[in-house]
Amino acid sequence: MTTSSSPPPSPPASPVPPSSPLPAPSAPAPAPAPASDSDSAPVSASPSPDGRSVELPPPLSAPRRLLKHPRLMHHNRLAALVLLANLAYAYGSRPLSAETLAHASLANLALAVLVRQQYVINLLFRLATSAPTHWPLRLRWTLGKVYHFGGLHVGAALAGAAWFLSLTLRTTDGSLRVVGWTLATLLAVIVATALPPFRSRHHDHFEKIHRFGGWAALALFWTHTLMSAPGPGPVSVLALVTFSVALPWLRLRRVDVRLERPSRHVALARFDHGVTPFAGSSTAISRSPLKEWHSFANVPAPGESGFRLTVSRAGDWTGAFIDDLPRKVWTKGITTAGVANIEVLFTKVVYVATGSGIGPCLPHLLAAEVPSRLVWATRDPRATYGDALVDEILAAQPHAVVHDTSRSGKPDMVALAYAAYHDFGAEAVICISNKKLTWQVVHGLERRGIPAYGAIWDS
Repeated sequence: MTTSSSPPPSPPASPVPPSSPLPAPSAPAPAPAPASDSDSAPVSASPSPDGRSVELPPPLSAPRRLLKHPRLMHHNRLAALVLLANLAYAYGSRPLSAETLAHASLANLALAVLVRQQYVINLLFRLATSAPTHWPLRLRWTLGKVYHFGGLHVGAALAGAAWFLSLTLRTTDGSLRVVGWTLATLLAVIVATALPPFRSRHHDHFEKIHRFGGWAALALFWTHTLMSAPGPGPVSVLALVTFSVALPWLRLRRVDVRLERPSRHVALARFDHGVTPFAGSSTAISRSPLKEWHSFANVPAPGESGFRLTVSRAGDWTGAFIDDLPRKVWTKGITTAGVANIEVLFTKVVYVATGSGIGPCLPHLLAAEVPSRLVWATRDPRATYGDALVDEILAAQPHAVVHDTSRSGKPDMVALAYAAYHDFGAEAVICISNKKLTWQVVHGLERRGIPAYGAIWDS
């Protein structure tokens, strides 16, 4: 286990693809060279790997471009669809009885919980990615948005809370009103703290409120339902929801982890506790299971047991993890499909990563299930991630474009992604980066008619 914050000694020099500006392991970083020196010039806005200039295509027509706006992304469309379906049901069920209000509330809140269940998520991905690549690109483009399923969670949670509030306003029984208003208030707090302004600024608090508030809300739902003399239907639904919530925790375990720290910026965590996840999945780990959990992309090696995680310094928790190098961590649930699993819908894809975004890309590059081309922009790759990892990446992607931002500055990632997409003849681009750049790349390409995918930070 490497505990030093400095990089390990460099092995003898090894060849580096000419398309990559990355220096060989033993070579010191060269001094800036003239712009005409293609070996050290930055991979910038629009050149393709063979040196030809590639210009971005013009944007789509205004109506089609409007549908690609982030405000109208599939996550928001699904949320709106659920709300509209509830409004239609309310209109068609007039006059609304207490039983109708109770059933609608329970059905929506059950959907909100179940659509986040790990087995359900994996099933959704399996169904969406089963389409063959000879289907029309427009259809596969839409199926690739399966990871926007969180919109169903949002729409159902809002509708469920509204239905339950309506039910509580009509309740006359004293004790039932107390339970009802307690639950309605709790649901309002959960919804308010899940809104983006609070969630993005106070994510740790959001996570705790969502977890403990959710458990308390489930207990109050049981109390309210049993006090209302329910039939077998509501009890069965509540039992299913309770089992869904408890299932990941039934798999809670503390496992060994071997850590390497190539630099102060990143730690490479290795696990081998009898679980070998599928490529493109993620694992949640924690040092205090009741406080906070963090998910990272699994990197299984073909033909080997276990897997790796790439943990980069991005906050207090990851910083402490890299500094402390713990020997054990907690895991729960099962590995869950991630965004990049949609690659199988396309004949060729381009992976665009910045920094530790290489982690979620790496298992797909190693598995090579779909022909792919990598574009990776990061600071001093060998010093940050170590020679072994960088050499592994280059072995899997000999034609990768690796942009060292410490030598060449930050590139125009939209143009760089399009140049690789154009040169490689890809059908789609998958971007793994921070929130701002991911949205910039995805929106920048989609508004030009190019299928593009990236995380949407909805949890």
